[in-house]
Amino acid sequence: MVPLRVKEVRMATMHDVARRARVSVSTVSYVLTGTRPISEATRTRVLEAMAELGYQPNAMARGLASRRSRIVGLLMPMDERGLGATETAFVTGAAAAASAAGYHLVLSPVGAADPDVVRRLATQGMFDGVVLMEVQVDDGRVAALQEAGLPLVLIGRTGDTTGLSYVDIDFEQTVHEAVDHLVGLGHRRIVYVNHSASAIAAGYGPAVRTRDAFVAAMARHRLEPVMIASEDSAAGGRAALSAAVAQVPDLTAVLAMNESAIFGILGELAVRGRAVPGDVSVVSMVTSPQVAELVHPALTALTSPGAALGRIAMEALLRQLEGAAGQNHQQLLPCVLEIRGSTGPAAPPVGGAGGGAEPAGADPPDR
Repeated sequence: MVPLRVKEVRMATMHDVARRARVSVSTVSYVLTGTRPISEATRTRVLEAMAELGYQPNAMARGLASRRSRIVGLLMPMDERGLGATETAFVTGAAAAASAAGYHLVLSPVGAADPDVVRRLATQGMFDGVVLMEVQVDDGRVAALQEAGLPLVLIGRTGDTTGLSYVDIDFEQTVHEAVDHLVGLGHRRIVYVNHSASAIAAGYGPAVRTRDAFVAAMARHRLEPVMIASEDSAAGGRAALSAAVAQVPDLTAVLAMNESAIFGILGELAVRGRAVPGDVSVVSMVTSPQVAELVHPALTALTSPGAALGRIAMEALLRQLEGAAGQNHQQLLPCVLEIRGSTGPAAPPVGGAGGGAEPAGADPPDR
């Protein structure tokens, strides 16, 4: 048997580029790092040589020379469930913006309960800056990053946003639009299924803000707000729906911002023989079209602007890193109402309004 000969492919080096461009190795280094001014003609010659040789600069070496890693972090808590489709949109939006600017995005599973981990990350010099997700109203990670002097942008908001750059969902507008949609269909007995009681107690921004917005939105229509906290699971959704029916037997609509629980809510409605939307309308807030269309009928949803928020947050961070002057970037984006098959006119009450429900001709909302 004749032994096979494997031809070794040698990677081009800076010395090869220097020879091809007829410059010194240090000049190639300066072109890569930008640490010294180089004439446009010389820079063009070096870049052409790199392209011809297929030279790939070592990212770590460039980082050491420029004191920049060109790596940005996305810090967010994760559990055994991993990332759902809606959460993934935030990540892909941020990753695309980072890549377009020549940065690498690293996802780091760090929650609000881990400020010491954040401090260690900040002092290791791995990240040029970070985007922070799943923000609490009082979030220790923010103070840790600020103390370390690491540039940051939030996807979410703390209670005090002074001096911070952030992008977030406009939860007030989103909830008001969801409630208005249901009230416009004649619903008066509406239950809101939020995230878990522990998330609310910890000050998880979306859970706290939607709770308050739901109370305000129902008050505008002179309706009684009923909120049920749910664990982030299908089992939690089933338990939440059972609690909702026990508290409001004549409910005709469920508004939920808990993507993990929504399938349990729908399952429990089916077990109880309550048709969607004939008996109970269901609206899912801050969700993705992929999730909304997993069930039949497809869910009426307030679609999350996740990809846009991820992109805008990363672009704001990159402006900081590139030294662009200006004020902090603070922006809210609402979710978009997409009406599908899970909402319809309220079923007429059996045996009268009952349970404190208002008649279909309730007063218009207070403006």
